[in-house]
Amino acid sequence: MIINDDAGIRRILETHKVIAMVGLSPKEDRPSNIVARYLMALGYTVIPVNPGQREILGQPCYASLRDIPVKVDMVDVFRNAADVPPLAADAIAIGAKSLWLQLGVINPEAAAAAAAAGLDVVMDRCPKIDHARLFG
Repeated sequence: MIINDDAGIRRILETHKVIAMVGLSPKEDRPSNIVARYLMALGYTVIPVNPGQREILGQPCYASLRDIPVKVDMVDVFRNAADVPPLAADAIAIGAKSLWLQLGVINPEAAAAAAAAGLDVVMDRCPKIDHARLFG
């Protein structure tokens, strides 16, 4: 289901606590790193997915979603929109509950495919911004 309302976003942020962050940068000034640190400080488990890294923010880093050895609730994507279709397919394959496409990441076809497979999909939004807005 495509989620655009506060009730749906609130539900996702309250229940999807294990987040695979695709494109997480090790650089502290990058938006992905800032978002990851914010979510980790709130008690979320953030799993870095970046094939060029071994560890980010003290967490083991995986080359792909399919390499993650634990159950993932949310796949949060910090990649170009053109890169999303295979990531959506991987999110479906690993049984994620939601696919969250960050600000500026808009791929309606991939979003529709993920939604058709039963995932909640949030597009062109940031969980840090929405969490701060909804929960203070």
